[in-house]
Amino acid sequence: MTTIKDVAKLLNISITTVSRALDGYDDVAQETRELVIRTAQEMGYTPNRAARQLRKQRSETIGYILPTDKPQFADAFYSEFIAGLGDAAAASNFDLLVSAAPPDSAAEKAIYQRWAQGRKVDGLVVNRTRLQDWRLQYLSGQKLPFVSLERSLLPLEFIGVETDIAQGYLDLIGHLTSQGHSRIAYIGAAPDLKIDHDRYTGYRSGLEAASIAPDPALVTRADLTPEGGYQAAIRLLNQATQPSAIVCVNDLTAIGAMHAAHERGLKVGRDIAIAGFDGVADSAHTQPPLTTLDQPVYTIAGLLVNMLLKLIDGKPLDEHQVRIKPNLLIRASTVG
Repeated sequence: MTTIKDVAKLLNISITTVSRALDGYDDVAQETRELVIRTAQEMGYTPNRAARQLRKQRSETIGYILPTDKPQFADAFYSEFIAGLGDAAAASNFDLLVSAAPPDSAAEKAIYQRWAQGRKVDGLVVNRTRLQDWRLQYLSGQKLPFVSLERSLLPLEFIGVETDIAQGYLDLIGHLTSQGHSRIAYIGAAPDLKIDHDRYTGYRSGLEAASIAPDPALVTRADLTPEGGYQAAIRLLNQATQPSAIVCVNDLTAIGAMHAAHERGLKVGRDIAIAGFDGVADSAHTQPPLTTLDQPVYTIAGLLVNMLLKLIDGKPLDEHQVRIKPNLLIRASTVG
Protein backbone atom coordinates (compact mmCIF):
# COMPACT_ATOMS: atom_id res chain seq x y z
CA MET A 1 0.00 0.00 0.00
CA THR A 2 1.36 3.40 -0.99
CA THR A 3 1.85 5.84 1.90
CA ILE A 4 2.59 9.55 2.28
CA LYS A 5 6.16 8.53 3.07
CA ASP A 6 6.44 6.83 -0.35
CA VAL A 7 5.17 9.95 -2.16
CA ALA A 8 7.57 12.16 -0.19
CA LYS A 9 10.53 9.88 -0.95
CA LEU A 10 9.80 9.83 -4.69
CA LEU A 11 9.53 13.62 -4.85
CA ASN A 12 12.42 14.17 -2.44
CA ILE A 13 10.38 16.50 -0.22
CA SER A 14 9.29 16.25 3.40
CA ILE A 15 6.37 14.15 4.61
CA THR A 16 4.95 17.32 6.20
CA THR A 17 4.90 19.12 2.85
CA VAL A 18 3.16 16.18 1.16
CA SER A 19 0.60 15.98 3.96
CA ARG A 20 -0.17 19.71 3.88
CA ALA A 21 -0.37 19.72 0.10
CA LEU A 22 -2.89 16.87 0.11
CA ASP A 23 -4.88 18.58 2.87
CA GLY A 24 -5.11 21.79 0.83
CA TYR A 25 -3.17 24.14 3.10
CA ASP A 26 -2.35 27.54 1.60
CA ASP A 27 1.28 27.53 2.81
CA VAL A 28 2.24 25.04 0.08
CA ALA A 29 3.07 26.52 -3.31
CA GLN A 30 0.45 25.87 -5.98
CA GLU A 31 2.99 24.18 -8.28
CA THR A 32 4.14 21.89 -5.47
CA ARG A 33 0.57 21.07 -4.46
CA GLU A 34 -0.36 20.11 -8.01
CA LEU A 35 2.78 17.96 -8.33
CA VAL A 36 2.06 16.16 -5.04
CA ILE A 37 -1.58 15.50 -5.93
CA ARG A 38 -0.70 14.26 -9.40
CA THR A 39 2.07 12.01 -8.12
CA ALA A 40 -0.09 10.60 -5.31
CA GLN A 41 -2.81 9.74 -7.83
CA GLU A 42 -0.31 8.08 -10.18
CA MET A 43 1.09 6.03 -7.30
CA GLY A 44 -2.39 4.95 -6.22
CA TYR A 45 -2.20 6.66 -2.85
CA THR A 46 -5.50 6.62 -0.94
CA PRO A 47 -5.63 9.13 1.93
CA ASN A 48 -6.52 7.89 5.38
CA ARG A 49 -9.50 10.09 6.14
CA ALA A 50 -9.50 9.37 9.86
CA ALA A 51 -5.83 10.36 10.11
CA ARG A 52 -6.46 13.52 8.09
CA GLN A 53 -9.36 14.48 10.35
CA LEU A 54 -7.15 13.95 13.39
CA ARG A 55 -4.36 16.08 11.89
CA LYS A 56 -6.71 18.89 10.98
CA GLN A 57 -8.69 18.51 14.24
CA ARG A 58 -12.04 18.54 12.53
CA SER A 59 -14.70 16.08 11.47
CA GLU A 60 -15.01 17.17 7.81
CA THR A 61 -18.75 16.97 8.38
CA ILE A 62 -21.46 19.64 8.30
CA GLY A 63 -24.79 19.22 10.04
CA TYR A 64 -28.44 19.94 9.33
CA ILE A 65 -31.27 19.30 11.79
CA LEU A 66 -34.78 19.35 10.32
CA PRO A 67 -36.99 21.42 12.61
CA THR A 68 -40.04 19.17 12.39
CA ASP A 69 -42.25 17.24 14.79
CA LYS A 70 -43.08 14.56 12.22
CA PRO A 71 -41.06 12.59 9.64
CA GLN A 72 -40.74 14.93 6.65
CA PHE A 73 -37.75 13.58 4.73
CA ALA A 74 -40.15 13.00 1.82
CA ASP A 75 -41.40 16.63 1.97
CA ALA A 76 -40.62 18.12 -1.46
CA PHE A 77 -38.98 21.23 0.04
CA TYR A 78 -36.76 19.23 2.39
CA SER A 79 -35.92 16.72 -0.35
CA GLU A 80 -34.61 19.47 -2.64
CA PHE A 81 -32.91 21.32 0.21
CA ILE A 82 -31.11 18.26 1.57
CA ALA A 83 -30.08 17.20 -1.95
CA GLY A 84 -28.51 20.62 -2.46
CA LEU A 85 -26.72 20.43 0.91
CA GLY A 86 -25.43 16.93 0.26
CA ASP A 87 -24.18 17.55 -3.28
CA ALA A 88 -22.38 20.76 -2.32
CA ALA A 89 -20.79 19.12 0.73
CA ALA A 90 -19.66 16.08 -1.28
CA ALA A 91 -18.10 18.32 -3.92
CA SER A 92 -15.73 19.59 -1.21
CA ASN A 93 -15.12 16.13 0.31
CA PHE A 94 -17.32 16.85 3.32
CA ASP A 95 -20.02 14.60 4.74
CA LEU A 96 -23.53 15.78 5.60
CA LEU A 97 -25.03 14.65 8.91
CA VAL A 98 -28.83 14.99 9.04
CA SER A 99 -31.22 14.55 11.93
CA ALA A 100 -34.68 15.81 12.90
CA ALA A 101 -36.41 17.09 16.04
CA PRO A 102 -39.54 19.07 16.95
CA PRO A 103 -38.86 22.84 17.01
CA ASP A 104 -38.00 24.28 20.43
CA SER A 105 -38.18 20.85 22.03
CA ALA A 106 -35.81 19.29 24.55
CA ALA A 107 -34.87 16.77 21.84
CA GLU A 108 -33.85 19.56 19.44
CA LYS A 109 -31.75 21.27 22.09
CA ALA A 110 -30.10 17.97 23.02
CA ILE A 111 -29.02 17.30 19.40
CA TYR A 112 -27.54 20.78 18.99
CA GLN A 113 -25.68 20.45 22.28
CA ARG A 114 -24.38 16.98 21.45
CA TRP A 115 -23.19 17.97 17.98
CA ALA A 116 -21.66 21.28 19.05
CA GLN A 117 -20.01 20.25 22.31
CA GLY A 118 -18.83 16.92 20.93
CA ARG A 119 -17.65 18.63 17.74
CA LYS A 120 -19.43 15.97 15.69
CA VAL A 121 -19.74 18.60 12.96
CA ASP A 122 -17.56 21.51 11.86
CA GLY A 123 -20.54 23.74 11.20
CA LEU A 124 -24.31 23.77 10.75
CA VAL A 125 -26.93 24.97 8.28
CA VAL A 126 -30.09 26.34 9.90
CA ASN A 127 -33.43 26.97 8.21
CA ARG A 128 -37.03 27.70 9.17
CA THR A 129 -35.45 30.48 11.20
CA ARG A 130 -37.48 31.82 14.11
CA LEU A 131 -37.86 35.49 15.03
CA GLN A 132 -36.04 34.94 18.33
CA ASP A 133 -34.03 31.84 17.48
CA TRP A 134 -32.23 30.16 20.37
CA ARG A 135 -30.33 27.95 17.88
CA LEU A 136 -28.47 30.91 16.39
CA GLN A 137 -27.71 32.34 19.80
CA TYR A 138 -26.46 28.97 21.05
CA LEU A 139 -24.21 28.28 18.04
CA SER A 140 -22.81 31.80 18.23
CA GLY A 141 -21.97 31.25 21.89
CA GLN A 142 -20.31 27.94 21.06
CA LYS A 143 -18.28 29.68 18.34
CA LEU A 144 -19.35 26.98 15.91
CA PRO A 145 -19.66 28.21 12.31
CA PHE A 146 -23.24 28.35 10.99
CA VAL A 147 -25.26 29.87 8.18
CA SER A 148 -29.01 30.31 7.91
CA LEU A 149 -31.79 30.58 5.39
CA GLU A 150 -33.52 33.82 6.43
CA ARG A 151 -32.34 36.05 9.28
CA SER A 152 -33.78 36.23 12.78
CA LEU A 153 -34.52 39.44 14.68
CA LEU A 154 -31.69 38.75 17.13
CA PRO A 155 -28.77 41.24 17.17
CA LEU A 156 -26.40 38.69 15.62
CA GLU A 157 -24.40 38.97 12.41
CA PHE A 158 -26.42 37.39 9.63
CA ILE A 159 -24.48 35.12 7.28
CA GLY A 160 -26.70 33.31 4.85
CA VAL A 161 -29.39 33.62 2.20
CA GLU A 162 -32.74 35.38 2.27
CA THR A 163 -35.53 35.79 -0.24
CA ASP A 164 -36.86 39.13 -1.46
CA ILE A 165 -40.34 38.46 -0.12
CA ALA A 166 -41.71 41.97 -0.62
CA GLN A 167 -41.23 42.14 -4.36
CA GLY A 168 -42.46 38.59 -4.82
CA TYR A 169 -45.77 39.31 -3.11
CA LEU A 170 -46.23 42.58 -4.98
CA ASP A 171 -45.95 40.54 -8.17
CA LEU A 172 -48.31 37.82 -6.93
CA ILE A 173 -51.03 40.12 -5.53
CA GLY A 174 -50.74 42.25 -8.66
CA HIS A 175 -51.36 39.14 -10.77
CA LEU A 176 -54.42 38.17 -8.70
CA THR A 177 -55.96 41.63 -8.84
CA SER A 178 -55.42 41.68 -12.60
CA GLN A 179 -57.60 38.56 -12.66
CA GLY A 180 -60.35 40.46 -10.85
CA HIS A 181 -59.73 39.22 -7.30
CA SER A 182 -60.22 41.54 -4.35
CA ARG A 183 -61.17 39.13 -1.56
CA ILE A 184 -57.76 37.52 -1.16
CA ALA A 185 -57.08 35.27 1.84
CA TYR A 186 -53.77 34.26 3.40
CA ILE A 187 -52.88 30.90 4.98
CA GLY A 188 -49.69 31.33 6.95
CA ALA A 189 -47.60 29.34 9.42
CA ALA A 190 -46.63 29.68 13.08
CA PRO A 191 -46.20 33.43 13.71
CA ASP A 192 -42.80 32.92 15.36
CA LEU A 193 -41.32 31.75 12.05
CA LYS A 194 -39.44 34.35 10.04
CA ILE A 195 -40.93 33.09 6.79
CA ASP A 196 -44.46 33.71 8.11
CA HIS A 197 -43.48 37.14 9.42
CA ASP A 198 -42.00 38.11 6.06
CA ARG A 199 -44.63 36.50 3.84
CA TYR A 200 -47.54 37.90 5.83
CA THR A 201 -45.92 41.33 5.69
CA GLY A 202 -45.52 40.87 1.95
CA TYR A 203 -49.17 39.86 1.62
CA ARG A 204 -50.28 42.98 3.52
CA SER A 205 -48.03 45.19 1.41
CA GLY A 206 -49.43 43.64 -1.76
CA LEU A 207 -52.98 44.38 -0.63
CA GLU A 208 -52.01 47.94 0.23
CA ALA A 209 -50.43 48.45 -3.20
CA ALA A 210 -53.68 47.24 -4.76
CA SER A 211 -55.76 49.54 -2.51
CA ILE A 212 -57.46 46.54 -0.84
CA ALA A 213 -58.35 46.90 2.85
CA PRO A 214 -57.06 43.94 4.89
CA ASP A 215 -59.73 41.71 6.44
CA PRO A 216 -58.66 39.75 9.57
CA ALA A 217 -61.31 37.13 8.75
CA LEU A 218 -59.31 36.21 5.66
CA VAL A 219 -56.14 35.36 7.60
CA THR A 220 -55.56 31.94 9.17
CA ARG A 221 -52.55 29.77 9.91
CA ALA A 222 -51.47 26.17 9.57
CA ASP A 223 -48.35 24.01 9.97
CA LEU A 224 -46.72 24.10 6.50
CA THR A 225 -48.17 20.67 5.57
CA PRO A 226 -50.90 19.67 3.07
CA GLU A 227 -53.05 18.50 5.99
CA GLY A 228 -52.73 21.87 7.69
CA GLY A 229 -53.46 23.68 4.44
CA TYR A 230 -56.58 21.58 3.92
CA GLN A 231 -57.95 22.37 7.39
CA ALA A 232 -57.14 26.07 7.08
CA ALA A 233 -58.84 26.29 3.68
CA ILE A 234 -61.93 24.58 5.07
CA ARG A 235 -62.13 27.30 7.74
CA LEU A 236 -61.97 29.98 5.04
CA LEU A 237 -64.49 28.23 2.79
CA ASN A 238 -66.93 27.86 5.71
CA GLN A 239 -67.31 31.63 5.91
CA ALA A 240 -70.53 33.19 4.71
CA THR A 241 -68.57 35.20 2.15
CA GLN A 242 -65.80 33.02 0.80
CA PRO A 243 -62.49 34.36 -0.50
CA SER A 244 -62.07 34.40 -4.27
CA ALA A 245 -58.33 33.73 -3.95
CA ILE A 246 -56.02 32.14 -1.36
CA VAL A 247 -52.32 32.95 -1.02
CA CYS A 248 -50.41 30.25 0.89
CA VAL A 249 -47.16 30.49 2.85
CA ASN A 250 -45.71 27.48 0.98
CA ASP A 251 -46.55 25.05 -1.78
CA LEU A 252 -47.52 22.16 0.50
CA THR A 253 -50.07 24.36 2.26
CA ALA A 254 -51.43 25.37 -1.16
CA ILE A 255 -51.71 21.73 -2.25
CA GLY A 256 -53.84 21.03 0.83
CA ALA A 257 -55.97 24.11 0.11
CA MET A 258 -56.54 22.89 -3.46
CA HIS A 259 -57.77 19.57 -2.09
CA ALA A 260 -60.27 21.38 0.14
CA ALA A 261 -61.52 23.42 -2.82
CA HIS A 262 -61.93 20.30 -4.98
CA GLU A 263 -63.83 18.62 -2.15
CA ARG A 264 -66.24 21.58 -2.06
CA GLY A 265 -66.87 21.22 -5.79
CA LEU A 266 -64.93 24.35 -6.69
CA LYS A 267 -62.89 24.43 -9.88
CA VAL A 268 -59.47 25.80 -8.93
CA GLY A 269 -58.45 28.54 -11.34
CA ARG A 270 -62.05 29.35 -12.29
CA ASP A 271 -64.12 29.42 -9.07
CA ILE A 272 -61.20 30.15 -6.74
CA ALA A 273 -57.54 31.01 -7.28
CA ILE A 274 -54.86 29.36 -5.11
CA ALA A 275 -51.13 30.18 -5.07
CA GLY A 276 -48.13 28.88 -3.14
CA PHE A 277 -44.52 29.74 -2.41
CA ASP A 278 -41.27 27.79 -2.92
CA GLY A 279 -41.60 26.38 -6.44
CA VAL A 280 -40.97 22.78 -5.42
CA ALA A 281 -41.03 20.30 -8.30
CA ASP A 282 -44.38 18.83 -7.22
CA SER A 283 -46.11 22.19 -7.75
CA ALA A 284 -45.92 21.77 -11.53
CA HIS A 285 -47.78 18.46 -11.38
CA THR A 286 -50.82 19.32 -9.24
CA GLN A 287 -54.27 19.43 -10.83
CA PRO A 288 -54.35 22.14 -12.04
CA PRO A 289 -50.66 23.15 -11.95
CA LEU A 290 -49.98 25.50 -9.04
CA THR A 291 -49.09 29.18 -9.41
CA THR A 292 -46.15 29.79 -7.09
CA LEU A 293 -43.35 32.13 -6.16
CA ASP A 294 -40.40 30.01 -7.17
CA GLN A 295 -37.18 30.17 -5.22
CA PRO A 296 -34.30 27.90 -6.30
CA VAL A 297 -34.25 25.66 -3.22
CA TYR A 298 -31.48 23.34 -4.44
CA THR A 299 -29.28 26.28 -5.47
CA ILE A 300 -29.89 28.11 -2.18
CA ALA A 301 -28.79 25.01 -0.23
CA GLY A 302 -25.57 24.86 -2.27
CA LEU A 303 -24.88 28.56 -1.63
CA LEU A 304 -25.32 28.03 2.10
CA VAL A 305 -22.90 25.09 2.14
CA ASN A 306 -20.24 27.00 0.19
CA MET A 307 -20.54 29.94 2.58
CA LEU A 308 -20.30 27.59 5.57
CA LEU A 309 -17.21 25.83 4.23
CA LYS A 310 -15.45 29.16 3.84
CA LEU A 311 -16.29 30.02 7.44
CA ILE A 312 -14.94 26.66 8.56
CA ASP A 313 -11.71 27.20 6.61
CA GLY A 314 -11.38 30.79 7.82
CA LYS A 315 -11.53 32.12 4.28
CA PRO A 316 -13.09 35.48 3.38
CA LEU A 317 -16.64 35.41 2.08
CA ASP A 318 -17.52 37.01 -1.25
CA GLU A 319 -20.84 38.03 0.32
CA HIS A 320 -22.08 37.69 3.89
CA GLN A 321 -25.70 37.98 2.81
CA VAL A 322 -27.13 36.74 -0.47
CA ARG A 323 -30.57 38.03 -1.44
CA ILE A 324 -32.59 36.11 -4.02
CA LYS A 325 -35.71 37.36 -5.80
CA PRO A 326 -38.37 34.68 -6.28
CA ASN A 327 -39.78 34.24 -9.75
CA LEU A 328 -43.58 34.30 -10.15
CA LEU A 329 -44.63 31.19 -12.05
CA ILE A 330 -48.19 31.79 -13.28
CA ARG A 331 -50.03 28.53 -13.84
CA ALA A 332 -53.60 27.37 -14.21
CA SER A 333 -54.47 27.49 -10.47
CA THR A 334 -54.90 31.28 -10.69
CA VAL A 335 -55.97 31.76 -14.30
CA GLY A 336 -59.65 31.29 -15.05
